[in-house]
Amino acid sequence: MAPYIDEALLDDPDELLRKDSRQTLRALATAGAQVRESVTLTEEAGLTRLAEQDRPRSVLVAALGGSALVADVLELLAEPGSPVPVQARRNLPLPGWVGPLDLVVAVSLSGRAPGPLAVAAEAARRGASLLTVGADDSPLAEVCHRARGVHVGIGRGRENSRTSLWTLLTPALLGADAIGLIDCTPETMTEVARRLDERAEAYRPTSESFVNPAKLLAVQLAETVPMVLGDGPMGGVAAARASSMLARTARIPAAFGELPDAASQIVACFDGPYTRIGGRRPGTYDNARIRLGDIDTSTWEPRHFDTPDGPLLEEPRGPQGHPGDDIFADPYLDGPSPPQLGLLVLRDAPATPPTRESEEGRALTDAVFSTAREAGVRVMEAQAEAGQPITRLADHVATVDFTATYLALGLGLDPSVSPHVADLRDRTR
Repeated sequence: MAPYIDEALLDDPDELLRKDSRQTLRALATAGAQVRESVTLTEEAGLTRLAEQDRPRSVLVAALGGSALVADVLELLAEPGSPVPVQARRNLPLPGWVGPLDLVVAVSLSGRAPGPLAVAAEAARRGASLLTVGADDSPLAEVCHRARGVHVGIGRGRENSRTSLWTLLTPALLGADAIGLIDCTPETMTEVARRLDERAEAYRPTSESFVNPAKLLAVQLAETVPMVLGDGPMGGVAAARASSMLARTARIPAAFGELPDAASQIVACFDGPYTRIGGRRPGTYDNARIRLGDIDTSTWEPRHFDTPDGPLLEEPRGPQGHPGDDIFADPYLDGPSPPQLGLLVLRDAPATPPTRESEEGRALTDAVFSTAREAGVRVMEAQAEAGQPITRLADHVATVDFTATYLALGLGLDPSVSPHVADLRDRTR
């Protein structure tokens, strides 16, 4: 049985504020301001010192938890044209090849995360160049200053790495631009800030559900066992972010993947227990076919055929409107039906002009859509608007962040406070 989401609560700004004890929605809405503040802080930190040095032989990015997306994004943007390799690392051991010719970027909001801190300390011991991002009065900042690296502070009021992503990501992007790995100037980040402001306005708490895409997605996801699929490398990074936010913020596990590699593993789930009835293929079960006039077909495009008695459905529909539900099932005797599988696809903006690769990618995504709908999977999609890669990624990140937060609140959960996470921390101190 799908969890209950209180849709009325999502349209009550005062109640949303009351349940959101640490003002997660407000923090997410500051994403554009985070970018602008971080551009200033990065300039003040003396980032030009990186550009004055010789280009590093390689770049290693250490980040984990809510900061992990920083490493993923740098890898994504650097891959097409970076003259040096960029790799992500969560923790020690530091690869043996890291030395004085390399640059290590370590990111931690508090500056105390054991993984990035240990990686930065070991890199400094080996004489590698350092770029760190985190609290000014932290062990990470101290390690960087001792190594004569560049440390960028986080400003004030940043308490949660999940809601302070752009505070952490912006200096790393500007640093990569300074040494020629990617094209991401302060002007580019200004455009990112503008896009994030637009999304914050569209997803604001006072915007009613029927015109708020994030609230609509939250309601739809609540009724499903969700999977998130990106239609390319950028969408794959956003899908990983979505899975993390759904788990950590909304407490809902969500598989994720990236096309084309994940097509088979995602589509294979369409044969499982969360589609139709126990995963059986269309036409292989014994339920009687029923007439179109007896059911509501407004939310499904069923396959049908003509007979002398009129059109008949090939798949029966249950009282909840899901294809494949048994209309004769008694919820009191048979128990509630399992939730429906849901597929959220994060689509990139169409390539301009179209290329053979982009057309093949869209064709594959459309094929996955068709297969999902035929299997009775609930399909949802979010498409980024045109812009530079980091701007399009900002589109998706804003969407999944707000969606996961509204989903948590609609389920009656505080998006920032998890008792079990607190218990785990107490037991591992």
